[in-house]
Amino acid sequence: MIDPQAKSARYRLGVDTGGTFTDFVLFDGERLLVHKVLSTPEAPERAILQGIAELGLDSGDLQVIHGSTVATNAVLERKGVRTAYITNRGLGDVLTIGRQARRELYNLQPPPAPPPVPRELCWEVDARTGADGKPVAALTEADRAALLALLEQHQPEAVAINLLFSWLDDRDERAIESWLPARLFVARSSAVLPEYREYERGIATWLNAWVGPRVAGYLARLGQALAPAPVAVMQSSGGTVRADLAGQRAVHLLLSGPAGGLMGARYVGQQAGYARLLTFDMGGTSTDVALIDGEIRLTAEGHIGRWPVAVPMVDMHTIGAGGGSIAQLDAGGVLQVGPESAGAAPGPACYGQGGRQATVTDANLVLGRLLPDVFLGGAMTLDTAAAHTAIGSLAAQMGMTVQATAEGVIAIANDHMAQALRVISVQRGIDPRNFVLTSFGGAGGLHVCALADALGLRAALVPVQAGVLSALGMLVAPPARHLSHTLTGLLDGFTDARLELQLQELAAQGRVALQAEGIAASDIRIAHRLDLRYRGQSSTLELPWQGISAGIAAFEQLHEQRYGHRLALPVELVTLRCSLQGPPLAINLPGLGSPGPSSPQRTATVAGCAQPVPVYGRDELGAGQHIDGPALITETVATTWLAPGWHCVVDRVGNLLLERE
Repeated sequence: MIDPQAKSARYRLGVDTGGTFTDFVLFDGERLLVHKVLSTPEAPERAILQGIAELGLDSGDLQVIHGSTVATNAVLERKGVRTAYITNRGLGDVLTIGRQARRELYNLQPPPAPPPVPRELCWEVDARTGADGKPVAALTEADRAALLALLEQHQPEAVAINLLFSWLDDRDERAIESWLPARLFVARSSAVLPEYREYERGIATWLNAWVGPRVAGYLARLGQALAPAPVAVMQSSGGTVRADLAGQRAVHLLLSGPAGGLMGARYVGQQAGYARLLTFDMGGTSTDVALIDGEIRLTAEGHIGRWPVAVPMVDMHTIGAGGGSIAQLDAGGVLQVGPESAGAAPGPACYGQGGRQATVTDANLVLGRLLPDVFLGGAMTLDTAAAHTAIGSLAAQMGMTVQATAEGVIAIANDHMAQALRVISVQRGIDPRNFVLTSFGGAGGLHVCALADALGLRAALVPVQAGVLSALGMLVAPPARHLSHTLTGLLDGFTDARLELQLQELAAQGRVALQAEGIAASDIRIAHRLDLRYRGQSSTLELPWQGISAGIAAFEQLHEQRYGHRLALPVELVTLRCSLQGPPLAINLPGLGSPGPSSPQRTATVAGCAQPVPVYGRDELGAGQHIDGPALITETVATTWLAPGWHCVVDRVGNLLLERE
């Protein structure tokens, strides 16, 4: 706990709200302090306030950077507000029809999915802009009267406006917005995503309007509760935005927490001397995997649930495999693990909160890889008997021993995660053996050796503060903006000067936004990128802007790496992109206090090991210390299972550098 009398400067607090736990990392100018509490999904701010109180902090001394799941949960649980969708005449069904892609290709009678917007809330106007950006049909007073009548009849809370070619001329969208009452939450496609493809642009705009009031309301309550502390929110792209502005950018918050994890992994990797990381963040509900090659990769082709999200977000793959993933038999008697999760309430059986179904956490406890009395630093004791009962019930159905069943649960969870890691590496033409597997999240350290073995990797990294790395990432994330604008045509049909001018116009918009948050113009770093494709293709590749000639050569090289071939076709420009970011907080991880090696605290019985396994407290390890597996390394918020055949070295700040013997 922080001594209130010792406060002399503003503290910076990173808060990551997850499905099971809410994590805190506090930086007081010299050291880091971590904390964890169970999440309160029905009111996420309650867990945040509880953690701040338990840390003994006064909001007057805080600057809070928050990773929120409110937008994500609202989408996944379909808890958005009543939203109207305004578009051109004849295009009211675009969001319902989508790309006509079926989730189950060979299912001729798939269950009908509810449309994003009910038909009665899809409204059309006669205005039209052509593909050249010139007006074809103008808005009329009849359009205005019809919309106002529909508003009176249906009483929506939010409105999404998505007109054809609004990225070329948004005057009609702005005019419609001006007609709407101030009480409505309004999202314009020309502001949310000024790019081509009316379906993807429309979905992004609708999502922003659909969950925007929920996000804005939550952030307003949080800001009021934490006043006078300034609050910023992590965006899906890995940069922060001021909380009072974030509510209008709800669609940019859908990967808020996972983006913090990647920022934390990149930061710790840089400090440890590793630039190429294959990351997996295993929490209580899900596992997120990603690839970092110096910089964090962004994508405009992400998804949330069944919806495409075309705004920039960290490029990651998520599966329903976490510590709370439920293990059960399917209708054919086959063991399945996830995607259903026990969550925070009731949680795994071993949490002692009424959960009865077997989970991955229960299996790890049964196998001895989790110690019941050191969970959360001893603040929460795991119920070993309840875990044995849950796994035992599953074992009885399978006709197997409890240990064999627990090992099966772990093996299936590991297989799911290994496959996810292959998706973002091997399936993209990238050899994962050139990267260091980096594990974080509360459950990641229990599986890191098995996943490295599955991928043929000989090295892995378990960062310091791995159990709360997403919250640490909030601390080191810079304020940032990512802007885009569609501009189509053959790349060699433009001039370098024209594209430079267009990119500088985007940069000017972003610079104004960051300066409004108090960032000096001289501190803003700007990077330009282009979306390119061969003429006739529908998908694009994103590359740094380096001039037209160099851009064509770089595109063809990347296309060959990704898809295995080049085409004798001209290269087409699709979209201009501009990324701007302010300076991140400079944090130097504190070195370990004890220079010498420490002895095991105790031993533990672990299934599969003939001899008792040494247990080390991570906060007592010395810099340069070597540990041979099998061993357990415990800390306040996580446990690392160092499997037989592996050993680790503790670096100067406490990262665990794992190597296969």
